Amino acid sequence: MQAKSEFLKIMVERGHLHQCTAFEELDRLLLDGPQTAYVGFDCTARSLHVGNLASLTLLRRFQKAGHKPILLLGGGTTRVGDPSGKDESRQMLTEEQIDANKASIRASLDRFLSFGDGPTDAVLVDNADWLLGLGYIEFLRDYGRHFTLNRMLTFDSVKLRLDREQPLTFLEFNYMILQAYDFLELSRRHGCRLQMGGSDQWGNIVNGVELGRRVDNKELFGLTTPLITTASGAKMGKTAKGAIWLNEDMLAPYDYWQFWRNTADADVGRFLRLFTDLPISEIERLEKLEGQEINDAKIVLANEATSICHGRASAESAAETARRTFAEGEVGGDLPTIEISAQRLAGGIGLLDLFHEAALASSKGEARRLIRGGGAKLNDQKVEDENLIVTTADLTGRGDIKLSSGKKRHALVKPV
Repeated sequence: MQAKSEFLKIMVERGHLHQCTAFEELDRLLLDGPQTAYVGFDCTARSLHVGNLASLTLLRRFQKAGHKPILLLGGGTTRVGDPSGKDESRQMLTEEQIDANKASIRASLDRFLSFGDGPTDAVLVDNADWLLGLGYIEFLRDYGRHFTLNRMLTFDSVKLRLDREQPLTFLEFNYMILQAYDFLELSRRHGCRLQMGGSDQWGNIVNGVELGRRVDNKELFGLTTPLITTASGAKMGKTAKGAIWLNEDMLAPYDYWQFWRNTADADVGRFLRLFTDLPISEIERLEKLEGQEINDAKIVLANEATSICHGRASAESAAETARRTFAEGEVGGDLPTIEISAQRLAGGIGLLDLFHEAALASSKGEARRLIRGGGAKLNDQKVEDENLIVTTADLTGRGDIKLSSGKKRHALVKPV
């Protein structure tokens, strides 16, 4: 696709663009001056995660291209549950949990977007502002008539669940109608013309575009980014340790840095395009590196991605910790640390328990397999005894105990 507007040029050049409802018309609109676009995120956890990063990056690129982004938090839709890409119904949260999640998510967004009152400053909006006050009968009468079951049953978010013979509640079935109504409200309140999101949201986005045309005779647009998978086919951000959170209080910057540093060779160039601001010419140079030199590109990726999320100082600190830990065999200051009772350590703790508590193994069974496979180390010494009891006698001169899972994952245990 040939684009003339700066934003769509970036989308195409960096591999962000997957689907667009009317590419040429949107391209012309973006040339007319600053436009407004939104991406919605439900408040199901205290933090967004790497799986949300592609959509969050769309807003960031949109703002850098001179336009106004809206980040919509689903204080209302979180109470319903989005069936898109899910195999089962979402767990219902209390109002207090949703409010706490909203506040926690907001705390991490300033590094990605510039918020304020200016023409291109980002704004944070909550769909609870209009959804919670809707009258059910009035809503069905005014908007329900614009949606047909025939069409809704064709959307992947619904079809996949039904094909698998997995339950899809009427509550979830309403989600796509509420998301379409969000777009209509944002169009009316903020002049928003574009909704963006992941490819799993395509059906929901198209619904909103069509609702705007039918109800307000307004031309709205939709754009999605591809589902980000690794070269192995795994979903982006799914790791043995769990979700890669964006909030620092849920995942340390060092662990975030390590996630990017451990990128597969085949994914480096693509992730540099998608998740950093490096010039394409520099990315093309880095992705040509081979052998051990590809690790230099991975370090650049880790530094740039971590700088965007946590700041340049945190990225540099994480890189230095990794260098000291791996290159010099020392212990860097940013290694993940767990604190345990000094009294408990004096009485002895099973090594399997320590590996589990340090999040180096998802269970004691996994820790046992790690030891049997020769991948477990205690203070840089390989451990072969899965029944080993760790005590204060294992403390190093630094006053801690270093655990290692393979060559790249480490943690410190400190008695308190």
